[in-house]
Amino acid sequence: MKKATFIKNAFILTATSLLLRTIGIFFRIYMSNKVGAEGMGLYQLIFSIYVLGSTFATSGISTAVTRLVADELVCGTPKSVRHILHRAIALSLLIGAASTALIFFGADIISAYWIKDMRAVPALRILCFSLPSMGVSSCLRGYFIARRKVGNPSRAQILEQAVRIAVVMLLIDRFASMGIAYACMAVMIGDTVAEFASCGHMALGYFLDRRRLKKESFPSRSLKPAYPVVRRLLSIAAPITAGRYLNSILRTIENILVPSCLAKYTSSKETGLSQFGMLKGMAMPLIFFPASFLNALSTLLVPEISSAAALGHKGTVNRAVKHTLHITLLASILISGVFTVFAKEFGLLLYGSEEVGFYLQVLAPLTPIMYLESVVDGILKGLNQQVSSLKYSVADSTIRIVLIFFLVPIRGMEGFLFIMVLSNIFTSFLNLHRLLTVTGVKLAWGQWILKPILAITTAGAVALLLGRFLPFVHLSMLVWLIAGIACLCLIYGILLPLLGCITRDDLHRSVSR
Repeated sequence: MKKATFIKNAFILTATSLLLRTIGIFFRIYMSNKVGAEGMGLYQLIFSIYVLGSTFATSGISTAVTRLVADELVCGTPKSVRHILHRAIALSLLIGAASTALIFFGADIISAYWIKDMRAVPALRILCFSLPSMGVSSCLRGYFIARRKVGNPSRAQILEQAVRIAVVMLLIDRFASMGIAYACMAVMIGDTVAEFASCGHMALGYFLDRRRLKKESFPSRSLKPAYPVVRRLLSIAAPITAGRYLNSILRTIENILVPSCLAKYTSSKETGLSQFGMLKGMAMPLIFFPASFLNALSTLLVPEISSAAALGHKGTVNRAVKHTLHITLLASILISGVFTVFAKEFGLLLYGSEEVGFYLQVLAPLTPIMYLESVVDGILKGLNQQVSSLKYSVADSTIRIVLIFFLVPIRGMEGFLFIMVLSNIFTSFLNLHRLLTVTGVKLAWGQWILKPILAITTAGAVALLLGRFLPFVHLSMLVWLIAGIACLCLIYGILLPLLGCITRDDLHRSVSR
């Protein structure tokens, strides 16, 4: 990919992600005010089933399409590109229809025995109809990423969010007056309508782009693939799908088990569900809100790394990996510092809850680990290492469930937070170790981790001291939050080059990239 195209696509994905995450945060605040902490807890339980169904319908397909289409653009034909996409869509529709049928007819059983709350039935029967269109959207997104044309999926995501919010705001008051079950149902109606709108937009974009594809020149060397398309799709998608599906099953079990175990500890089902809703529905979305650029970088790197690996350009792969790890660690350490220092202010300002602020403060040090895990996972899939990700994911989720079963009933939310810390460290270490082994890249511990930690610690301390001694910060919590974050980021940015965390060569490589 040309430098200008890469930068343009990174900007589009980052801007889109920032916009959507910003809207999403305020939308969650709006939802929490409408349905309360208990309603958010029930929504998260229903959403876990939604994730399980969508995982079965979509996981692995997008990555598989991206990799295969990227390969065909290097050594294939327009016909072979279309052939891959059409086979992938047919496969997604088949799987999506099966997922819809399972959830629709099994809603009563799922609610009674999994979620253990019959209020989930109406929402489950609504959400399942979004799965086939979600599968098609996933295929089309993979195609556009491989084509280095991210504008269409970005616009589709914005349209999806706009439709979702419009439908929910139109229905939520009327439905919420009938109870939490119907409030969750309103949200799922919004999700379903939004998925159809997004799929329609991307389908239209594909038909327009198909004409351009026919006119483009392809490399003269066309290599006949060794295996049929479906087999090639499944060889990539199956391990990813299996990994995410098993992980989703285990995480669904986890999400159902946690409120139940919290209820045993607190002796109240409502309290347990409320605590779960504050953690998963309020604090966690805030933690992942700033990851927009890193997600964009990870998405764009899959076809780049896949193409470079297919051509045997190991040096290009290793440079991309080193650059990505460096950026991820520097950015995530900054974000970790922001949430650590200003956790209480975020919780009170956004949700009016000190408890949400406490969860943010506990999870903040994990931010570099969680962000790194996400980026490394994407790179490993680009290097055809999805089987390793499967093993680590299943092992991690299994350990989490066992620990939750024994620890949460006697330690409550404190026990679950400890499990989250241990789990993220475990998985991130395994994925990172695998990546470094495969690529031969060496992690610069001092320059990338230790010195940035020193920089953020210093910046955080200065920001807190300024907050204590400067009078203007007491005028408003919002003013203090903005001023404090600006101060912390400025000092961190000054200290990075002074401590040698960023060199002129690093800046030159970033520009040339």
